[in-house]
Amino acid sequence: MAMPVKRIKGGNVKKARGKVARRGSTAMKPSRSARGGKQGRKAAAKKTTAKKPAKTHPPKAGRKPVAAPLTRAKRQVVALRAELAAAQARIDELQAWADTDFLLNIYNRRGFERELERAIAYLCRYGATAALIALDVDRLKPINDTFGHAAGDIVLKGVVAVLMRHVRSSDVVGRLGGDEFGVLLWNLSEADALAKAAALEDAIDRLTFMFKGRSVVAGASAGIALIGSGDDAASVMDAADRAMYARKDARRGRALSLP
Repeated sequence: MAMPVKRIKGGNVKKARGKVARRGSTAMKPSRSARGGKQGRKAAAKKTTAKKPAKTHPPKAGRKPVAAPLTRAKRQVVALRAELAAAQARIDELQAWADTDFLLNIYNRRGFERELERAIAYLCRYGATAALIALDVDRLKPINDTFGHAAGDIVLKGVVAVLMRHVRSSDVVGRLGGDEFGVLLWNLSEADALAKAAALEDAIDRLTFMFKGRSVVAGASAGIALIGSGDDAASVMDAADRAMYARKDARRGRALSLP
């Protein structure tokens, strides 16, 4: 059986349609509270993404202010200069040791040859005079063989002490080899050089050493070479060596012997 349909008359139909239209429009539009919620979320998002200003902290009491870049650079320059001066002093010290005989604290052959070359250059420029004495200890090997090298070192130190007492501060003393020495003398004639060589021989001949209860003498032979402005270091040293060996041969017959 069909259900009876209730009919809406006239103006009631228009009212019903109006109600339906209002309901639909109300469902489609968001409420004010909803719109307000979206805008609030957008504003909150903007607030969270905005950068916060950096906080400034007042300087702590007692903390020194940071030095300006120029001041720091000046300090670095001063420090580097001090390091450079220390390095140069170390270089000079090593250079001095390279030219020094460690045992006797005088020039070694390298240092002595350098001083001889300087002397020749000075002679060439100013016309001064100089002489080289080559001196050899006569009996160092027998002393080393009999009493040991420690005894030989004592003899060498005694010889150097004699040489340093008999030369001027402007003269140069160096060890040329094991028992051979060089003495560079300024502003003297050939006669003066020969007299100085004889005086050095005599002083060393008088040296006496005591080893194991025995008195020991060494002695020395000296030869000279005058230095001219046209000479070179090698030729001068060779001439002095030849004169020294000739003197050693002449002294050999009266060489002092060990007791």
